[in-house]
Amino acid sequence: MKPGIETALYVVVGLVAGSLGGMLGIGGAIVIVPALVYIFGYAQHDAQGTSLAALVPPIGLLAAIYYYRAGHVRLVPAAAIACGFFLGALLGAASAQRIAPALMRQIFGGVFLVVSLRMIIGR
Repeated sequence: MKPGIETALYVVVGLVAGSLGGMLGIGGAIVIVPALVYIFGYAQHDAQGTSLAALVPPIGLLAAIYYYRAGHVRLVPAAAIACGFFLGALLGAASAQRIAPALMRQIFGGVFLVVSLRMIIGR
């Protein structure tokens, strides 16, 4: 994959994570970690470390430093995801205001169900 396209995909992952985080109140890692593992082929530790580094501006500084020292953080993807996440959270929060509470519960449950099944079943 070309570097520019790959970086753009990282920003999209950040936008999706930020949008869902803002809309559903979920942590970005529930989107970012599986995306890094299944789309980009990261090892689990690298995905977790990179996700934490992407979320450093709002959370996770100490954990990200620990992962970084262990060699499990990819800084460029983490920065690209953070940019997308920042804007995506705003979009998600704005979108959530227009969605009925019952539908929001269904979306919230559906996201967790899909991620849970994928994590249980594996690649």
